Amino acid sequence: MDMSEQNKFDSIIFDLDGTLWDSTGNVAVAWQNAINQVDYVDEVMTQEKVRSITGMAYNVIFDTLFPYLDAAKRNELMAICAKSELEILHTRGGELYPALDETLGYLAGRYRLFIVSNCQNGYIEVFLKLSGMAHYFSGHQCYGTKGNPKAENIKDIVNDYQLKTPVYIGDTMGDYNSATKAGVPFIFANYGFGVVENGQIATISSFGDLVKML
Repeated sequence: MDMSEQNKFDSIIFDLDGTLWDSTGNVAVAWQNAINQVDYVDEVMTQEKVRSITGMAYNVIFDTLFPYLDAAKRNELMAICAKSELEILHTRGGELYPALDETLGYLAGRYRLFIVSNCQNGYIEVFLKLSGMAHYFSGHQCYGTKGNPKAENIKDIVNDYQLKTPVYIGDTMGDYNSATKAGVPFIFANYGFGVVENGQIATISSFGDLVKML
């Protein structure tokens, strides 16, 4: 990113998984606990499987992982997984990326900060509580609130908070596509779970890179 871009933005909207923290190990444990409660799924949930679908809308995740289930069973399993996930994460949380606290502190002094994720209701709140970083953020939106895709949720944040020049930071092609559809420039976090080869205005290799960049 050109140095002239540094003062261009008034706000930053973050993806959560793969950008601010990695909870995939504990999510895999939670989903396995859920699978063990039903008699129509016989497979092992791994961290690799969870990482492969991270960033998808919550309902699309279960469509992708369990295409052989009918809608009723898939929805039942999704509800059990969601409950188990929040229970496990409330106690175990996820792995915060290095320099998260100090970098967010720096950015919060210069920009309004937000989170938009494709997660279920309650998930962002768990992150904010366990990380102790809720005070850095002005608001958040997720798939679970209205069932809307990420692009619409980004637009909601932009409109609700009257943002003029936001930038979105995420780690997957889905994040890039959502930001683009919302008309928001995109910074790619390449330490996360996905690959974005072009179209981003900048790429970071660690969260702390944002201090020099922004």
